[in-house]
Amino acid sequence: MQPLKALLPIALALSGGALIATTAQAQFGGIGSVVKALPVKSPAVPNVLNGPAPISTNIKDAIWGDPSTDRLTPPVAVRDLTSLPRSATGGFVLAPGYYRMHAQSYCLHAGTYGPGGGDGYLLGPVKGSAKDAVTSILQNSVAHPDIPQHDIQLLLWAIVARAKFENLDTRLKGVAARLLTKKQLAGLNRSALSALSSVNNLVGLPGPVRTALEAENRMRGLLTTPGSSYADIERVAVLGGMAPRGEGSIDVPATRWSKHPDGYWVRYKPNGYSNTWVEIWVPQGSAGAGKTYDPGTAIAVPTNTARQRLAQSGRVYSKQ
Repeated sequence: MQPLKALLPIALALSGGALIATTAQAQFGGIGSVVKALPVKSPAVPNVLNGPAPISTNIKDAIWGDPSTDRLTPPVAVRDLTSLPRSATGGFVLAPGYYRMHAQSYCLHAGTYGPGGGDGYLLGPVKGSAKDAVTSILQNSVAHPDIPQHDIQLLLWAIVARAKFENLDTRLKGVAARLLTKKQLAGLNRSALSALSSVNNLVGLPGPVRTALEAENRMRGLLTTPGSSYADIERVAVLGGMAPRGEGSIDVPATRWSKHPDGYWVRYKPNGYSNTWVEIWVPQGSAGAGKTYDPGTAIAVPTNTARQRLAQSGRVYSKQ
């Protein structure tokens, strides 16, 4: 494998002194999108830059936002989503009506800002090389209410950061074994990266790319270092302060619904990265009646690309 120290000179030579990438590419396309964006053909580079992103869902995938619903309040009393029958994977079998659930949600992008500022969130699919593992964790967690939400989030961060699951502490490895198959665990270990001793030689990379690379690297180290606390990892994964407007962002009010392809409407109202109010609207006579809303098969995509994309599970949120 080519040393990381060699990356900057190669990239500079290829691009004439600068690497070009957008914030949106950095956030959603994985670090490899930087290399793919170069105007000339580039040689092979280490997997730390061109490996497939574990989760790649981005704003371009959030195609179901319905502007006509920006002022819509369903004309019926709201009901608890958990009152509906559940599917085998923890989803909800829908009937006509207006439903709400205070769901557990999870950060799926390290080194970005949490929800806030009235930005809208739209429905998007789970995409990326680790799609199956992420979906399994979210779905299977419903059948294991004894597993703390923090432990589920740590496993998802381990996937996003491409940490070796075999190097996690004993407790987390036990949790992973309950939520994932042996085949999935083996696949995650094969796609994992080692913690880098330094990323200082990548100073030529665009700011958002470098921030994401540094965050993932620090998280890999913390997740596999005995004694690291949840708060330590959270400080790296979730940026504090006022979020800038990310490149490629779109103006969408927080009130906008997304029309699910199955014929019902979904709206996300995050309170923070760990909890989201999920609303479902199934009009009388709509195709959505009888369909299953499965939170683990979708992602709430921020319309401000500087903020975190959020996954939800079918578990009700409670403070830990």
